[in-house]
Amino acid sequence: MKEKLVLVGNGMAGVRTIEEILDRDPDRYQITIIGEEQCPNYNRIMLSNVLQKKMTVSEIITNPLEWYEENQISLINHDPAVQMDTTNKTITTQSGKEISYDKCILATGSRAFILPVEGAQLPGVLGFRTIDDTENMLEASQKYQKAVVIGGGLLGLEAAKGLLDQGMDVTVVHLERWLMETQLDEKAGKMLQADLEKQGLKFLMEKATKKILGDTRVTGLAFSDGTTIETDIVVMSIGIRSETTLARTTTIEVNRGIVVDDFMKTNVPDVFAVGECAEHDGNVYGLVAPLFEQGKVLADVLTGKEAKAYQGSTTFTSLKVSGCDLYSAGNIRETEGVNSIEAFDGINYTYKKIFVRENQVVGVVLYGDTSEGNRYYNILKKNESIEEYTPVSLLHMVGEEASADVSEWPDDEVICGCNGIDKGTIMTAINEKELSSVADVTKHTKAGGSCGKCKAVIGDVLAYALGGEVVSAPTGICGCTDLTRDQIVTQIYAKKMTSSGEVYRELNFTNSEGCPKCRPAINFYLNVAWPKEHEDEKESRYVNERLYANIQNDGTFSVIPRMRGGKTNPQQLLLIAKVAEKYDVPMVKVTGSQRIGLYGVKKEDLPKIWEELDMKAAGAYAKAVRSVKTCVGANFCRFGTQDSMGLGIKLEQRYEFIDTPHKFKMGVSACPRSCVESGVKDFGIIGVENGFQIYVGGNGGTEVKEAVLLTTVETEQEVIDICGAMLQYYRETGIYAERTAPWIERLGFDNVKDVLLDPVKRQELLVTLDEAVTGRRGNPWDEVVEDNKTRQELYTVGRA
Repeated sequence: MKEKLVLVGNGMAGVRTIEEILDRDPDRYQITIIGEEQCPNYNRIMLSNVLQKKMTVSEIITNPLEWYEENQISLINHDPAVQMDTTNKTITTQSGKEISYDKCILATGSRAFILPVEGAQLPGVLGFRTIDDTENMLEASQKYQKAVVIGGGLLGLEAAKGLLDQGMDVTVVHLERWLMETQLDEKAGKMLQADLEKQGLKFLMEKATKKILGDTRVTGLAFSDGTTIETDIVVMSIGIRSETTLARTTTIEVNRGIVVDDFMKTNVPDVFAVGECAEHDGNVYGLVAPLFEQGKVLADVLTGKEAKAYQGSTTFTSLKVSGCDLYSAGNIRETEGVNSIEAFDGINYTYKKIFVRENQVVGVVLYGDTSEGNRYYNILKKNESIEEYTPVSLLHMVGEEASADVSEWPDDEVICGCNGIDKGTIMTAINEKELSSVADVTKHTKAGGSCGKCKAVIGDVLAYALGGEVVSAPTGICGCTDLTRDQIVTQIYAKKMTSSGEVYRELNFTNSEGCPKCRPAINFYLNVAWPKEHEDEKESRYVNERLYANIQNDGTFSVIPRMRGGKTNPQQLLLIAKVAEKYDVPMVKVTGSQRIGLYGVKKEDLPKIWEELDMKAAGAYAKAVRSVKTCVGANFCRFGTQDSMGLGIKLEQRYEFIDTPHKFKMGVSACPRSCVESGVKDFGIIGVENGFQIYVGGNGGTEVKEAVLLTTVETEQEVIDICGAMLQYYRETGIYAERTAPWIERLGFDNVKDVLLDPVKRQELLVTLDEAVTGRRGNPWDEVVEDNKTRQELYTVGRA
């Protein structure tokens, strides 16, 4: 008979311990897990992504129900343990189920702390700790306008940014002088506040909440200094408290948390504790790395392995708070005997501060540039003397200081601080499992799977282990991944990933939220791959595409209405003139694509101008099909051979608002004189006596590329079809932000020509294109004009 192991708590720390046990001895225990929440085990760290609608609940599930079944684990979900009998070794759940155990792990986690002030029980007062909390916040954001978040720690800032992204007016109330005071010093905390204020968050610092106002629900807050603030909801995020209710019904010793020894044992035989509910040597940890370290020790104990005593953890935080990079480790306060080395780069807005006691690093704070966090952490954790280090270096040449030779590092040198993976572990995995890439190392050891800052060092270790014979992998699309565009797109199809969150998770992106470079790219690839299944993630697009207008260097915008083929009429001209005069538009100009542009428009005026113009957007802001430039053609020009304006209008009508990897420009000239420079367009047409010459791959810009003659056709319909086929082929194979000239060079002109001139392939591409854009094409200006919520969210001053 297997021993019965019961885990109380279905969270990250407890389930990670079970995973470690299964890795060591999968057949040792009959395992039961008791969980309070309805969902199976999920990554609580990613709740902020759910709140910001970057991920769905299903995407943050770490261990789906199938995992429990595959490992023969009995899961009792949505039925918390309420009673524990340590004498008879039984656990009773809320529904009355009684489960016996031989050994029990308590991993009950923590609760959000709610301020014990008057009004704290009013409707509209929320916590931010669980999926239910997150869904309640999302529901509230759709009904109400103003939110106050009490607490300027990491979780509070994530909650505030999430509510801001949902269109709410958000104020963060914080008791201290600066944000994240336990992880950051004052300088870094103030830098973080300044960056978040630029994003639209408001702050009330050094404010103590005295009372929550309201009769039937929240209406505001009153502070101890006599001031007040109006609000519709209040989110409490001022810290967590270990959840020890179950343990307190027994003789288990409880202080701040459940007291454990160096092997995670409580004072009661066969009962253990890990995670945020456990107190070791007076410390309760709330970060992931210490909890995982505890889980490894306990897994050794429970599987009969020789366990190293848990000696506590040196905590560190490598985070991206709403797009702001920061890193913190160890003791970050200047106390007696602790001095610091500080460097602030005002040009690049980066800050570094190293705290030193007796020639040893005891703390680190980095803001803006966190690339050296892992190196400083190793120096700190190993108590290494810094006597021979240069404390400050300024204006060194790039690459002047060579990195240390990993071949000389000892096996216990920590490579991945997040997961506690050292060089020896990585070397063993490389040799035993014949690993040949950084991605393989991450998959098998978890090294590099969290913040990802250590991936370059993992690559060095890999090269060393394989004798320096590693073939350099292709450059990834951004710093979040080593994968190329083709590798990512292949996996999107193979695994049918339909959201960015899935891509980041399944393909082990170092940043679980992506970065400004990869977010729009992944969103585009998903739009092309799964046009019906994938919901366009507007928050991943660049600001121009989110606002449907080009932002100018002074923060104002341009309005360029569509005039198909460059053709207009007196009524449109009158409308443009009236709008320009009414809204005091500082400049009206004919653009390079023969359109009339209004420049210097205020953001809040955009929807009103669009409504009054009653014209379509020209798409001049987007990576998409742009306006078609034409000459007057055979109808008026004595040299013209074809109706260039008519064809240009047909091309715009057929393909407007279709997204492409980069802007896609077209020109139609009625004769070889090519007044519209068709020879430098992505798709250029020149009218000749017997039809139309088609040129492809021409690009203007800093590096002019001349288009190449693709073919000559007789009819306008052939031109339109070849254009559509090229658009879809470019969409399917182009790298995001790659113009058509390098695209054709990469694929090979002959290959592109063969595809576009093959009638069968051309028809297939046209059908795919039509299926992809059906139902998704429409004038975005109309959508904004008709949607008051969108107008408030995007076109109110201070929002973007």
